Amino acid sequence: MSDTLSPDVVTRFAPSPTGYLHIGGARTALFNWLYAKAKGGRFLIQIEDTDRERSTPEAVEAIFEGLNWLGLNTDEEIVFQSSREPQHKQVVQSLYQSGHAYACFMTHEETEAARETARASGHALRSPWRDRVPTAEQLATPHVIRFKGPLDEPLVINDAVQGQVSFNTKDMDDLILLRSDGTPTYNLAVVVDDHDMGVTHVIRGDDHLNNAARQTLIYKAAGWNVPTFAHIPLIHGPDGAKLSKRHGAQAVGDYQGLGYLPEAMRNYLARLGWSHGDDEIFNDQQMIDWFDIKDINKAPARLDFDKLNHVNAHWIRECEPKRLLILVHDDLISRGVAIDARSAEIIERTLPLIVERAVKITDFADLLAFALAKRPFQIDEKTKKLLTEETFDRLSRLHENLLSLSDWSVGSLDVTLKNFVENEGVGFGKIGPALRGILSGGHPAPDISRILAALGKSEGLARLKDGLSK
Repeated sequence: MSDTLSPDVVTRFAPSPTGYLHIGGARTALFNWLYAKAKGGRFLIQIEDTDRERSTPEAVEAIFEGLNWLGLNTDEEIVFQSSREPQHKQVVQSLYQSGHAYACFMTHEETEAARETARASGHALRSPWRDRVPTAEQLATPHVIRFKGPLDEPLVINDAVQGQVSFNTKDMDDLILLRSDGTPTYNLAVVVDDHDMGVTHVIRGDDHLNNAARQTLIYKAAGWNVPTFAHIPLIHGPDGAKLSKRHGAQAVGDYQGLGYLPEAMRNYLARLGWSHGDDEIFNDQQMIDWFDIKDINKAPARLDFDKLNHVNAHWIRECEPKRLLILVHDDLISRGVAIDARSAEIIERTLPLIVERAVKITDFADLLAFALAKRPFQIDEKTKKLLTEETFDRLSRLHENLLSLSDWSVGSLDVTLKNFVENEGVGFGKIGPALRGILSGGHPAPDISRILAALGKSEGLARLKDGLSK
């Protein structure tokens, strides 16, 4: 844990429910969660659903499922912006009364014309209503409420990741706070909600950097403390281009379906844009102990599936056996594999023998195929060609040798096989390939002592006898 704990630190993850939780959003959520935990603070979730037309219940549910799978749970009740409209309007009214907002009655056509005029003059949109006092009759007609910011002043954001970022208010529109239908806009709602939630650190993608300038002006106009902003670079694909569908899975749920573990995703995502020396593998507590936003890189991170697979393979090997068994069962069932009592016993016995070969949970379907194959099965042509008369005789003697073996463990089988070929005066290559073909049914399989241990004595000897009888 950090030496300087700050119980007052509050971070938040604020997804827009217009689609799934993508991998960039998942990393943003993780960085917020890590910073709050590292500082002994609180991590909150705020659903930015002010876009009524695009926000859907299905997207909200997908976001929750992704966060739950990743284990990034909020420390307080989830806030939906749409439920806080009265608070948003109340703040707009206060800004209006204090002279920091005004009513604008421009039509769409007038707005576009004013924007063109402003561009030609070298500044952003300024409404002719900015300094007018509307009548009661005018206020009864459709209009928007715009923010009345400084016309031409420097503005500096001291960003915890990007450093000092300079803006000028002449380049910033008088943004709309309330639409003509009375609904609040994003920039207004997020400021009000972050303030009311006590958010101290706004950690998000650097595509929001321009919003930080607009939001800072609203904070100052309302007389509120401005939070610390930390804008993190976006994630790029392996080719260096902005992450898109052509790079493969983007939704967090896709990675779960592809066989990745949540602890592996947390480990890998933390390493995307943040580092602690040369460490590649770390658990949650290590991440919490080491994490600080000042160590986030300014350059975009690149998605690297080879590294993700390396990390996932590590955490599969670290996985508690009972949990791994459940994950593998669930994956097999999703593929339509029926698991009876015999299959369950074989799977449980085989998993420890093949876990080192798995990169993803989905790999176990192929890795277990040799053990779950039902007798009798056809021997492939390659194995048939290996079964010369000499090999046949040796394997027959091996069968007799194994019949008397009482300890059917990997170690015991390994010693027995080595002693057998030594007594036969040959290298293991003389019987190994044919024996593998007979026992595995042509499926990918580990070394032969592990194949036999996975199958068990009865099944192993039965397969060997089947192969020799053919």
